[in-house]
Amino acid sequence: MSFPFTHHPQPSELQQKERPLTLSLSAAPAERDPHNVPAFDSKSLTCPSAPLLYLPPLLSSLPDQYPSEPIPLEHPPLITETRLPDIDPVSLSLHKALHHFKPFDADYVTKPYGEAFNWSQLALPENEEREWYCVVFRSKRKPGSDGGALYDADKYAHEEAVRNGGLILYWYGIPDPITGMNLATCIWQSRRHAVAANSRPHHIKAMRLAVESYEVYSLERHVLRKGKGSPAVTIEPYHGGEVGW
Repeated sequence: MSFPFTHHPQPSELQQKERPLTLSLSAAPAERDPHNVPAFDSKSLTCPSAPLLYLPPLLSSLPDQYPSEPIPLEHPPLITETRLPDIDPVSLSLHKALHHFKPFDADYVTKPYGEAFNWSQLALPENEEREWYCVVFRSKRKPGSDGGALYDADKYAHEEAVRNGGLILYWYGIPDPITGMNLATCIWQSRRHAVAANSRPHHIKAMRLAVESYEVYSLERHVLRKGKGSPAVTIEPYHGGEVGW
């Protein structure tokens, strides 16, 4: 079983200092602009002092030999401090495209995975083909559960996953204000990478805390596919077997 992280882990502090990040969904005015990315710690995300909107995607930093991609001004991603040990050429193309990854609209929590994000707006070179493994976590927190401990465990599990390779992107939304349901997702270079992450110590600790902290949680698995002859990608349900390489 592959289990995505349940809180947004720590992004690169350097990027936060260099560029103030803004998002584009509207919200009621508050003392803190809810479009701005909040400080990332165990209290700011679990007990926010003002309304928050969805968070940007968190992309794993590329290996040292690859130059950094320009950060788009609209819906900019966050980048991890920890770097991937390696990445294949087609996954590198996906990594570039995912700089523009975002929810399709504010109702992403209730939508099927293939309709929740802007997959149709992602474009890769036409001559490339590959598939990637996606894990989706739909959840509702238990009232009074210890979000701070779970945040810290997720942070270390995320760093562990990036350092050991395979994790391209992590995204975590904001709970629906009425139902409390939320959605998180990970995109992996392969299913083998995702399965290997399950046995690592920080991931195991985060899983145990998540089971204790959630009233509702369910896992979905999907395949992100890119075929030759078109720049588009598609999302399909996972039906078994290996995905990616």
